[in-house]
Amino acid sequence: MLETDELTALAALAAESAPRSEERRELEPDVVKLLLRTGFARHFVLRELGGSEGTFAELTEAVARIGAACPATAWCASLAANLGRMAAYLPADGYREVWAQGPDQLVAGSLSPFGRAVPAPGGWMLSGRWPYVSAVAFADWLLLCGTLPENAGARVFAVPRDAVTIVESWESVGMRATGSHTAVVTDVFVPDHRGFDRADLLTGRPVASAAACHTVPLEAANGLSFAGPLLGAAEGALAHWSAYAVVKARSALLRPQAPGPSRIGLAEVLAHSAGETDAARLLLERCARVADRGTDVTAEETRRNLRDTALSVKMLATAVNRLAANGGTSGFGESAPLQRYWRDVNTSATHVALQFESAAVSYAEGRLWTTETGGPEAAR
Repeated sequence: MLETDELTALAALAAESAPRSEERRELEPDVVKLLLRTGFARHFVLRELGGSEGTFAELTEAVARIGAACPATAWCASLAANLGRMAAYLPADGYREVWAQGPDQLVAGSLSPFGRAVPAPGGWMLSGRWPYVSAVAFADWLLLCGTLPENAGARVFAVPRDAVTIVESWESVGMRATGSHTAVVTDVFVPDHRGFDRADLLTGRPVASAAACHTVPLEAANGLSFAGPLLGAAEGALAHWSAYAVVKARSALLRPQAPGPSRIGLAEVLAHSAGETDAARLLLERCARVADRGTDVTAEETRRNLRDTALSVKMLATAVNRLAANGGTSGFGESAPLQRYWRDVNTSATHVALQFESAAVSYAEGRLWTTETGGPEAAR
């Protein structure tokens, strides 16, 4: 259960510290402490270890609320919850080791197979270099993916923070405060109980947990990890733009011949962007409800969730871009929140998990044809 009072405090602190966090290119320590106290890291941790085994619906709403204040904080909060969910795929001895100090251990990481693992007595020797690991400077543990010899697939390994070297490499113009630096591991031994097959994560088959939040197929839930912060960003951008538009609308009423946006023009921007943002919220809320069903999620629903998260992000980016284009010169000032939302949304929308083209192909394969035969498949 995410703490309501703490969510309010976190949103306020995140908004107030956002300019400083952008300057340092990572969240301020006090923001991270409050993020953990709010319950994001423990949200999907097993109840037997003090976690919540929470829902995607609650998480998506909470992340959006934080995203309206600071998208970068929401991004880190969402990944803290979702990387913790993935750690539950470890064998019981493994996840008990990760959470031996309590359920608020911050897990960061990357599922990209940028490492290599070779067998060793009792486990594996892992080496690799993983870019774009958000909030890595504050992590207690990292989940890192490596390929196995002889094309035997890939495994995800839990590695303690002190075994990882961080290379400061995050230079993005958007989501600056996420501190998404590069994690480097060189010949680190990882025992068997601190690893699991990546394929099991994709299909929703954890080694030792039967909780619904752990048994959902990854593709049915993964897009929510990244779309939730962008929903909040769009809602935050809309609020800031609306404050600007109120002033401009009053000016247009008092001085109808003066240059500047008309009341009708402002109304159209508001209605269009607010409508797209609301539509994206409705789609994401349905995606979260589906993901919360765990093993009951069908293949068709998984493909639809992929479609809907990617489509939602397209709508959110379009809505924010329209607001920025009609937010006046002041909206692009370095101290203006609107330009920060604009940068954050457009940067995040490039994430590989949010690309509409691949989601569309997956959806079409289930509705129109199969990859094996190229022939039609009956719609369900």
